[in-house]
Amino acid sequence: MMAWTTRHCRAFHRSLSSNARVYTEMVTSDALMHGPRDRLLKHNECEHPIALQLGGSDPSHLAQCSRYAETNGFDEINLNVGCPSDRVQRGQFGACLMLDPERVGECIAAMRDAITIPVTIKCRLGLDGHDNFTFLRDFVGTCAEKGANTFIVHARIAILQGLSPAQNRDVPPLEYGRVQRLKSEFPELSIILNGGIRTTEQVVSALAWADGIMIGRGAYQNPYWLTEIEHLLFRTPLPSGPQSILTRHLIYIEKELKSGSHLQDMTRHMLCLFNGLPGARAYRRYLSEHARKMGAGIDVIETAARLVTQKAANV
Repeated sequence: MMAWTTRHCRAFHRSLSSNARVYTEMVTSDALMHGPRDRLLKHNECEHPIALQLGGSDPSHLAQCSRYAETNGFDEINLNVGCPSDRVQRGQFGACLMLDPERVGECIAAMRDAITIPVTIKCRLGLDGHDNFTFLRDFVGTCAEKGANTFIVHARIAILQGLSPAQNRDVPPLEYGRVQRLKSEFPELSIILNGGIRTTEQVVSALAWADGIMIGRGAYQNPYWLTEIEHLLFRTPLPSGPQSILTRHLIYIEKELKSGSHLQDMTRHMLCLFNGLPGARAYRRYLSEHARKMGAGIDVIETAARLVTQKAANV
């Protein structure tokens, strides 16, 4: 989720769920090797457990980047073999790597040899012209032979020709049954379901057979839902409401503002916190309009939150 799961987003989601594992945006191995490494690997202690998602296809580069990540305190490295963007295809990594499982296996083996933390794979069901279970089974089997033991499977194929990345998130149909069959054929592997999960009922249904679930846009667009899943799976006490989450998260925001972060970089991930409640639209509008202003501080969030409270009192 490029430009979405920033460190500020992850810190906010951690305030909603203390047990979920959070994942970074995909970072390319070239960027880590030659770019602003400290900035790309920056994260807050509150984010743990946290996984760094890497994109690349050079085993030696991925191994070195994995070392950087482990040294910087990450808890997992996730190799992205599912992104369908044109830029990623030009770099010969992401979803197109599913056509070369031997190379993926070499990457996994090199990364596992370089570090002690877990290395996982995120992939699709298949690609254009390879929309069948045999392709998926053979890909997973080849990677497993090289030491991969955890696969996060987005339950759609990636259509590399003719669809944009955004369309690839919705147009190819979801095939949960194919992921469930994968688990039945590889019971020794950890198979985690991803894609289209929007309700608690879907969570319960998936966890009847899957080893875990990954939620992306469903959590971003309805963040308070994470507290319900947290309560369901870990018996964590439910908060009294979104306002209590906001109050808790203000501690993080105040600290970041003092260190030079901009308010809008944090509040843009919080716009949907009050979704479905009276005043939610006024809250979003106020934050959007005022958080971007020079010198905007905590008072902007407090004023926005009062709009929800006032609207609720008038209903």
